[in-house]
Amino acid sequence: MDTVPPFRRDLVVAGASAGGVEALRTMVAGLPADFPAAVVVTMHLGAGTHSALARILDRVGPLPATTACHGAPIEPGTVQVAPPDRHLLTEDGRLILTRGPTENGHRPAVNATFRSAALTRGPRVIGVILSGALDDGAAGLRAIVDRGGLAVVQDPADALYSGMPENALAVVDTEHVAPAAEIGAVLDKLVRLPVEPFEVPSPPDALLLEDRIAREAVRLGALTPAQRSAGSGYTCPDCQGSLTEVDPAGRYRCRIGHAWSAPALLDAHSGEFQLALMKALRALDEKVALVRKLAAQASARRPRGLAERYTASAREAADAAETLRRFLLDATREAAADPASG
Repeated sequence: MDTVPPFRRDLVVAGASAGGVEALRTMVAGLPADFPAAVVVTMHLGAGTHSALARILDRVGPLPATTACHGAPIEPGTVQVAPPDRHLLTEDGRLILTRGPTENGHRPAVNATFRSAALTRGPRVIGVILSGALDDGAAGLRAIVDRGGLAVVQDPADALYSGMPENALAVVDTEHVAPAAEIGAVLDKLVRLPVEPFEVPSPPDALLLEDRIAREAVRLGALTPAQRSAGSGYTCPDCQGSLTEVDPAGRYRCRIGHAWSAPALLDAHSGEFQLALMKALRALDEKVALVRKLAAQASARRPRGLAERYTASAREAADAAETLRRFLLDATREAAADPASG
């Protein structure tokens, strides 16, 4: 353990996903012009997308907001936003962009940002979890708290998507739970409070390993057996490789390094299952059309037994397609009714 001298917390890392733009706008709008800490934002973005998030945040409050650049200094009174298709990490007072493996299907990933901040800045960090589905950010927020930092979580009742706040609160005890409109004031108070010295636990090897994977894209399969646990029996949705359980709480990585929590893995496999059903439905519809065409051609010839067999085959395929179509429609309605999915 290391004992830190008196200090003030000077780095805020915020994570969001679905519904997060409005939550981030509200939070940043509540920060004063003399806010004495740096703000680093990671929001899930598609690899091929163009993000206007930095421009949006730049307009809503007094702090300048920019898209993070590799090697940029971590400056108090600024907001820096992760770009698409890059993990945003911290190192020696600056920001690092990497193309490490996706985590829960995302790059940038909230967990990657939080984990690196916990390791490089320890108790000087405040982690903020805002609106989003599933549980990305929960493990990273736990790492921040374990290293002496603080956790701030948007009130799940205030979030458009409550999954990320609820999962964060399931693994972290914090008194700092507030609506997005109040989080700016909460942060401003926390970063101005002097903190007395205390001992900070040494980071566990598993945390160091996961940070190394995000930074260097090191492959899990290249590590020693002692650094890996038994195979899980599950497959990675990103690359179809086998997944290794890296945390008894239900977190997995494949040999490439793609990381998954149990809820995110379930969601990804549910999507694969639905896609497989849709492909099966398409194949059945095409079979019906083709067999009916063959039946029509065969009916003009004698004997008519072949036409009757084609007709019966078309009827069976049409019945199967209708059953599958009803199942898919019901599943779609259930997913639309569940705000935590997607």
